Amino acid sequence: MSAELAGESWDYTPINIQKFRYKWTIRNFCFFLEQMQGTHIRSPTFSSGSNDTHKWCLKIQPNGVDEESKDYLSVFLGFLSCPKKPIWAKFQFCIINADGEKSHAMKSPTYFRFLQNQYCGFKKFILQDFLLSQEPWLLPDYRLTLFCKVNMVQGSFDISDQNTIPEIQVPRCTMADDLGDLWEKSLFTDCCLVVAGQEFRAHKAILAARSPVFRALFQHDLEESRTDRFEIHDLELQCFKTMMDFIYTGKAPALHSMADVVLAAADKYGLQYLKVMCEDALCRDLCVENAAHALILADLHTAEQLKTQALDFIMAHASEVSETSSWKTMVDSYPHLVAEAYSSLASAHCSSLEPPGKRLKQS
Repeated sequence: MSAELAGESWDYTPINIQKFRYKWTIRNFCFFLEQMQGTHIRSPTFSSGSNDTHKWCLKIQPNGVDEESKDYLSVFLGFLSCPKKPIWAKFQFCIINADGEKSHAMKSPTYFRFLQNQYCGFKKFILQDFLLSQEPWLLPDYRLTLFCKVNMVQGSFDISDQNTIPEIQVPRCTMADDLGDLWEKSLFTDCCLVVAGQEFRAHKAILAARSPVFRALFQHDLEESRTDRFEIHDLELQCFKTMMDFIYTGKAPALHSMADVVLAAADKYGLQYLKVMCEDALCRDLCVENAAHALILADLHTAEQLKTQALDFIMAHASEVSETSSWKTMVDSYPHLVAEAYSSLASAHCSSLEPPGKRLKQS
């Protein structure tokens, strides 16, 4: 007697959905609608959380993207990261009205495939005339608040055929680590930097490639150039070490605690990327007590992004900031910054009181 053997097997492939939300408020949006014809405005970048490397943004085009949508406000979700595989996401837009409620919601019909710098959205999100006619409700205080909800597929999955080429696993580039070892272990050095009485062996080629100031220093026919021994008198020891770590590796892990002094060093030695990193760290730490000090630093070292953020913060907290010791220092030693802060405050006050039509007549 024979028996027929039956086999059974099954697999389980989970597809997890990451849900996150983003709210973007644009002040004086009526001015943008009436004055910035033919342009667009982009939001700051955002992600689903601090550990998510996927970066997104929103983009608004006030006159649509083509002849068909020229009378509409176009709204798009953009993906800015550079992943190995496409990202699939579904999204929804709406406007937060004066009562804090969601209005005029539009939802994508399905999940869209996003590649780097790709935008998806609605070219006919809302009619301009309708939006302006509902100004007190949809644009309270001339502000537009856009709310975006995103459902993103976590992990990756392939929609492929049998001819798919196997993916090659490219290892992480270790160049920064390798150059960092040259600095940390003083390997194959050809010059000596002296800071606060301590000697540090370094590499002229790397310093010259990274800093125009070091490059000029090495090119001058001075006694230091002939001996390859250079005295650094304008940097504190810890600031020097942080700057050198950045020169060799492009990283500055200890920046948060000393961004103000490193900003000065980055400005003096022409390290523009480090300078922007310092601006970002200082902006993240802005508070009532240090806002005026941040504005002074920004002015001294031509840090325009930090200056803009510091002025905006001072405008929003003017009465509290004016009571701080750093504000009093600014009044005594940097009166031109006080005048600039008051000018910004007065402009913002006028903008909030006057309707758009009146502002246009005066311009």
